[in-house]
Amino acid sequence: MTPVVDLSKVPLEVLRSELCVPADGLTAQDAATRLAEEGPNEVVERRQNPLLTFAGYFWAPIPWMIEAALLLSLLARHWTDAVIIGVLLGMNGVVAFTEERQAANAIAALKQQLATSARALRDGAWVTVATRELVRGDIIRIRLGDVVPADARLLDDSPLQVDQSALTGESLPVTCAHGGVLYSGAVITRGEADAMVFATGEDSFFGRTTALVRTAGTTSHFQKAVLRIGNFLIMIAVALVALTAAVSLLRGNPTLQTLEFALVVTIASVPVALPAVLSVTMAIGARQLAQRKAVVSHLPAVEELGGIDVLCSDKTGTLTQNALAVADPWRAPGATRADLLTAAALASRAEDQDPIDLAVLTAAGDIMPVPGAEVEAFMPFDPVSKRTEATVRGGDGTVYRVSKGAPQVIAELCEDDPACAAAAEHVEEYARRGDRSLSVARTTSDSRWRLLGVLPLADPPRADSAKTVSDARGLGVQVKMVTGDQVAIGAEIARQLRLGDHILPADILQNNSNTDEQVADLVEGADGFAQVFPEHKYRIVRLLQQRGHIVGMTGDGVNDAPALKQADAGIAVAGATEAARAASDVVLLAPGLSVIVHAIRMARETFVRMTNYATYRIAETIRVLLLVTLAVVTMNFFPVTAIMIVLLAILNDGAILAIAFDRVRGSPSPAAWDMRTVLTIATVLGILGVIETFLLFTLADKAFGLDHDVIRTLIYLKLSVSGHLTVFVTRTRGPFWSRPAPARVLLAAVVGTQVIATLIAGFGLLMAPLGWGWVAVVWGYALLWFLVEDRVKLAAYSVLERRAHPGLRNEQGPEPDLVRGP
Repeated sequence: MTPVVDLSKVPLEVLRSELCVPADGLTAQDAATRLAEEGPNEVVERRQNPLLTFAGYFWAPIPWMIEAALLLSLLARHWTDAVIIGVLLGMNGVVAFTEERQAANAIAALKQQLATSARALRDGAWVTVATRELVRGDIIRIRLGDVVPADARLLDDSPLQVDQSALTGESLPVTCAHGGVLYSGAVITRGEADAMVFATGEDSFFGRTTALVRTAGTTSHFQKAVLRIGNFLIMIAVALVALTAAVSLLRGNPTLQTLEFALVVTIASVPVALPAVLSVTMAIGARQLAQRKAVVSHLPAVEELGGIDVLCSDKTGTLTQNALAVADPWRAPGATRADLLTAAALASRAEDQDPIDLAVLTAAGDIMPVPGAEVEAFMPFDPVSKRTEATVRGGDGTVYRVSKGAPQVIAELCEDDPACAAAAEHVEEYARRGDRSLSVARTTSDSRWRLLGVLPLADPPRADSAKTVSDARGLGVQVKMVTGDQVAIGAEIARQLRLGDHILPADILQNNSNTDEQVADLVEGADGFAQVFPEHKYRIVRLLQQRGHIVGMTGDGVNDAPALKQADAGIAVAGATEAARAASDVVLLAPGLSVIVHAIRMARETFVRMTNYATYRIAETIRVLLLVTLAVVTMNFFPVTAIMIVLLAILNDGAILAIAFDRVRGSPSPAAWDMRTVLTIATVLGILGVIETFLLFTLADKAFGLDHDVIRTLIYLKLSVSGHLTVFVTRTRGPFWSRPAPARVLLAAVVGTQVIATLIAGFGLLMAPLGWGWVAVVWGYALLWFLVEDRVKLAAYSVLERRAHPGLRNEQGPEPDLVRGP
């Protein structure tokens, strides 16, 4: 049954008519019929078979390459190789499967926010029904503390106070009057009334939010980078394996030998440990972020944090304190600050835990309690009278009354007071600033009400917010405020934080007179948005991503969950709801945004380490792959054995995990995967490595006539030593001695593994012994070419820089350690 009108806006009489609701409520039979037609009032969780989900992580270019190597190892009966490759393949799948369970967790957390039962009018009697059994047209009873079970319209004349901050982001409870909309998931903070359900399940406000969470999400730039690396290596591997296999078979080599060759070349071409090493690098970066009170729940977010260039920040509780505070008040002539705050405090009650009362009591803390004053009677706030009142007996025995409340209500009490006109001007001024106003009055000796002044109430910015915004801009990150509060409130906070004055109402995002391009222009140029709902936040993030921005989104409520899930880096701030935490990539344990600046800096350092490793790994893959192919095609000779390839992978990649602790300098601007530069530098270094190794191979074979088994050991040691020396070439964009110096743990790991590789080659473990004289020759040869590689790297960066910026001449060469921004 699809509504033909907007049931959230039509008059209640039309609503009853549209939903066919009698005065004594639906009948049980009618409710059952509607339940069968519309479905239960719940968010249906669509679960995929976990086995199918897990299997999906083995269907991609990098897994295909690893699986091909595993299959060839089994066919050739290289059991050790097969076990090692299988373990790495399984580890990659388990890590990916674990990380990608976030959407299900987010939806589960959202569902926990819903009520489980409700009071409904059925057959003229009030009955308790399960929330999932509510249908459109049900009349429900809601009272203080209840969670609204479905979207409903208020039927009674008595207004309610409703806390819907977790849904809409509004910083204070709102008043819902006759005919007003109550959203599912909101909490009743004052009053009780009847309401009529007009939307349930996934048609409700809450249901639309969970639907957005389910559909939200992007492929991380890390995943895209690994995919591009895999595609690049696959193209090379397929071409070279096909060429060399054909040549080997044409020469009449045995099929088993050709299979052996295919195994060696495939293993050489597969960066088996690439996903694992990059994941470990990000995990160590995540551990460092945790020390800064930023817990990473989705590893690729470590990389995404370093690349964000737009940060969409929630206002309430993130940029502000999420606590009302009394600003500098206006006082009526003859009234002192003490008079004003004392009266306001006496008309407040701490035990009610009302946010306004608590703010007043905090402001009056230095003058309360009043000696001898005793509150004899207290009238709490209600949405009808819109004020509180207390009867007070002073220390001298006099009795007077004090009241605080809405300015227009207090003005009526003090109708003969000339100060009311001046007060109205100040109330308007506070409203333009986005502050709420609270007027305060006291009775005189003749029981006439006298206006004492006006208290402006605001949610002030956090002390560190302005500096955080400035620091973010210094890192090349634009901060956009996204809030559910009114435009005036958002504009005032933006002014105080120097965010900019271009704060727009969110309804422009749904203005049919604007094209998608025009809306995207507005979003890109705005400093923030006010009066936003979940779909607005979600669309803002999507539009910015479509414009090529890497977007970070902060939030703390249910309303933020879809945008947090969609953002490249979703950040749940301190005190966030479980739904927001589950949908986010990073959870902050410390209040405010200042920790994000530290997280961005550390993420950019981690990003540099990942780029350095990727360049090294691609260069080494090309080096080994081309060397094997050239040797087989030109000389019908296998330069290394399968076990040597496995040893290279274990020793070199095992030690290179230490690159995660290396000292680097992060980019001053948003970092991005510049695959053109990474692949170019890696290819240049890889081809240069092939030239130097093939030259050594030729000299050993033709000039010195070494035995072929000894040559293989010699080539193994050369590949191992040169491989780790290449790490020190790729870790800087400048000369290898550029600061910062390598971390001690990286140096220790490289030295340790190369000592092991040297001992294996020298003594001939699992291979022919090389002899210590030739060991010394290999080391000297590798060190000499290391210096050549470093100069070639500088020349390659210089050429790339000139092509990227034809008019730019950099006399000093490329700046070290900086990852190019987008």
